[in-house]
Amino acid sequence: MGKKILIIGAVALGPKAACRARRLDPEAEILLIDRDDVISYGGCGIPYYVSGDVSDRKSLLTTVYHVVRDPGFFKAYKRVDVRTRTEALAIDRKAKTVRLKNLDTGAEESAAYDVLVLATGSNPFVPPVPGANLKGCLPIANMHHADAVKNAVQAGKVGTAVVVGAGAIGIEMCEALADLWGIETTLVEMVPQVLPQALGSDFARIVQHEIERAGVRVLLGDTVTEVLDDGNGNVRGVVTKNAGEIPCEMVIFAVGSRPNTTLAREAGLALGQFGGVLVDARMRTSDPNIYAGGDCVEIRHLVSGQNVHMPLGSMANRQGRVIGSNITGGGARFDGAVGSFVIRAFGLAAARAGLTEKQASAAGFDPVYAIIPTTDRAHFFPGAKMLYLKLIADRTSRRVLGIEAVCENGDAAKARVDAVAAILPFRPTADQISNLEVAYAPPYAQAMDVLNATANALENILDGRCKAMGVEEFLEGFHAGKYRVVDTRVARGAKACTEKYPGVWQSFPQEDIPGRLDELPKGGDVVMFCNSGVRSYDSQCFLMSEGIDLPHVQGGWLMLKSFEPGFQALDVPEGGEEGDEGH
Repeated sequence: MGKKILIIGAVALGPKAACRARRLDPEAEILLIDRDDVISYGGCGIPYYVSGDVSDRKSLLTTVYHVVRDPGFFKAYKRVDVRTRTEALAIDRKAKTVRLKNLDTGAEESAAYDVLVLATGSNPFVPPVPGANLKGCLPIANMHHADAVKNAVQAGKVGTAVVVGAGAIGIEMCEALADLWGIETTLVEMVPQVLPQALGSDFARIVQHEIERAGVRVLLGDTVTEVLDDGNGNVRGVVTKNAGEIPCEMVIFAVGSRPNTTLAREAGLALGQFGGVLVDARMRTSDPNIYAGGDCVEIRHLVSGQNVHMPLGSMANRQGRVIGSNITGGGARFDGAVGSFVIRAFGLAAARAGLTEKQASAAGFDPVYAIIPTTDRAHFFPGAKMLYLKLIADRTSRRVLGIEAVCENGDAAKARVDAVAAILPFRPTADQISNLEVAYAPPYAQAMDVLNATANALENILDGRCKAMGVEEFLEGFHAGKYRVVDTRVARGAKACTEKYPGVWQSFPQEDIPGRLDELPKGGDVVMFCNSGVRSYDSQCFLMSEGIDLPHVQGGWLMLKSFEPGFQALDVPEGGEEGDEGH
């Protein structure tokens, strides 16, 4: 008789582990159970099913060859037994059994195992506010939630909606509701930025403005305190701490999830600080006969070295393969992750790997960053789009800690982030990424790729050759009357600002500075500025040789206008100016 393998949870990790185990051990008895009747689906595709990008619900439930992944599929093609509508009630580690309950009949039984796999996922968190249980209040955690939302909007029952939580799911649901269905949507987030776990506040502001441009009202630093009842048990609106009453027919809670570890906790398995199951590099729990992975575990962040809860479908699938190998006698490892992330937010894509500046500081690093805005391909090639790239490093060790990218072309943003994510576990320095070899052709990149250029800029900052200021710091100080500006763009580019801020914003084109040193304003309140940061940096280098030390604004006008639309009406071409070759 073969080894008895029992797997609890059949969405992502469970099926992957089962199929890998079957390939490696043809004799194993593999039982896969789930309390739901819908299994092995693409959960990350739910917002796109709601939006209509994925028009057929069945698409999320099928293989690439359009075969539905139901119990019959697993039995016939994978030789894995699957029981749906079956709940695991308790684990008896000493007897190596799990008590199961059939949710349709109520019948209970014990299932023996040699190896047990916990793929129990996570539970959506719904804030404990009055009215959160009304009809029309939903999290987005499974296909049933997706069906409820889509059926309601298709039936024309929803004209206004409130989405609570500006993480990935919240933003994707805003796009689904507002962009396709034309629903008047409000996004509420308790911290003062969107994507608070994924991006720094500056790049998050770019995404925020894209969401607002699409017609979504964004309320940051605000919380929902009550969901209002229409008298019939349906939602008629919400009340927020700052904005007051907001009428709506639907409330989507997308405020994160918590590891589903009730079984593990009651069985006495070790849990971490976030409530997730603790596992080693082979995905074993504190009981060597029990493995766990996916949304129910904590893993090691390979940059910070700290344990994190990282609920990602891609992670669950990779961990599932590792578990499938190890439960059949293999020695595969999953050492941790760097938190690679990408999202489509209306017309933009945002991607990240590693740590943000805030996360780096919290982990004990001294973060320094560089930002370069430039085109995602050769500027002369048709269809070039602006790409904003940020690299973050530790000031002392020069170790690169994180990368962020925002671009209309999502493939361009993802490609740069993926390139760095692949080497982050090996502690690369800014100098190494400065010379990182990447493929080049004008339809896909510039000859000096934006990744190399941003690393060059970061090197200059670390070496003290570049004194840089972030756009957030600049705008806060400028609006407070703290800064005077030396604008090194060509005169026509600076004209609107010099006219709006006479005496405060002065035009000093880069090529004119050597002959106008006597006119140059001096003092600790003077900041240099240009279109992308290149002309102001070149000017800074010259002025340093003359004993004049003036900081410049990273990303210049391209960053400023994306960060604060409407700062000045007059625009300049996105392709940059003559002389903007790189750092």
